[in-house]
Amino acid sequence: MKRILEEDGDYDERAAAFGVAVRAWRGDIAQLLLIRGADAGQCAPDELVSLREAVDWGSPALVEALLDNSIRDRYAESELLEMRDLVRSWHEAGGEAELRRRTGSGDDVVRTRVQDDEHYTVGELTLGGMTVRDGHGAILTYLEELLGIRTSCEELMARALEHDQDHTTWGRAAILLSHRRDQATWTAAAALRAHTDPAHRLFAAELMRLIKLFADSHEDEFAVLAVDALTDWSAEETDIAVLTGVLHGLDSYSGPRAEATLLAHIGHPDAGVRQAVANGLGTRLESGALSDEAREALLSLMTDVDTDVRVAACRQAGESRNGDPVLTDAMAALLHHPERRVQLVAVYGLALHDDERCVEASRRLGPPRPGFRDEEMGYLDAAWRYEWRRDGI
Repeated sequence: MKRILEEDGDYDERAAAFGVAVRAWRGDIAQLLLIRGADAGQCAPDELVSLREAVDWGSPALVEALLDNSIRDRYAESELLEMRDLVRSWHEAGGEAELRRRTGSGDDVVRTRVQDDEHYTVGELTLGGMTVRDGHGAILTYLEELLGIRTSCEELMARALEHDQDHTTWGRAAILLSHRRDQATWTAAAALRAHTDPAHRLFAAELMRLIKLFADSHEDEFAVLAVDALTDWSAEETDIAVLTGVLHGLDSYSGPRAEATLLAHIGHPDAGVRQAVANGLGTRLESGALSDEAREALLSLMTDVDTDVRVAACRQAGESRNGDPVLTDAMAALLHHPERRVQLVAVYGLALHDDERCVEASRRLGPPRPGFRDEEMGYLDAAWRYEWRRDGI
């Protein structure tokens, strides 16, 4: 689908394809089409499944596609409130219990995990010839937000923690809470840090990361609280997944205290932790320069046995933009790495340092691969922009 959209500029066909995707219950494809310019408003209501059907089906991606800005006014507030009540009944009963009530079947439920949108997954349950997805908690959160209903942070956290971090319900609750920026939400998040269940601590780490990420500035009250909490927390966390989440929370901050926290974990045996370290290292806020310690760490991580760690370190080294010949030589050494994505990030890094070696390397790589245009264009575009600067275009 991505390849077709890269090649096809017919927006009428994209609108028609949106209708086909919705009728096929493919919210993920419907959303991809919307992102690529499909006008849902070209589809008549009878060309789409009803909002009630989508809510029953339990796919957050499909419900959000049907409530796209271009067609949201088709639904009166009274209908949205009715759908809120319907999805709340699904959520409170539980998918399996509601399936049994509707089908009357006593058979075992068949459970699978499926991708629901570009970023998140949900469970899919089949019983008595009926199949639904278990994204009702995420749909409930979405509809409440749309209707301006403020749900307590405790309830949103409880919904999220019914699932794991890859589930849409988890992600939607965390994003919504992170935008509230109030003391009550911060207090609830901070309290989870001491929870005995790693899942609760992981949610707290993710919430703190998003609070910092969505801050208007590094001086934002809750961003400062988040960085302080995450740096203290990293020294005591023993669960690898939670520690990784804590360190990811320091991405893009790079103050001296956060940097020292990251550097303390550079030799961690888990590749995910080392990748989080690499992602977080960068120019210090007060100086705009890469510290000597961060520079040495990035040089080391660019030779890591794990490819994801190498990519992260090379990207951060590139974005330091300081023209350091030791860093540029280390990036140039990755131009001959067997994996294309490593070569791409090396081209990107060299281009940001105005290093001529990015030009020939980008030509060897050629144009972005079909289906990967967005991902690869950002790296290759940096090399083309360097050529324009060099040639005074």
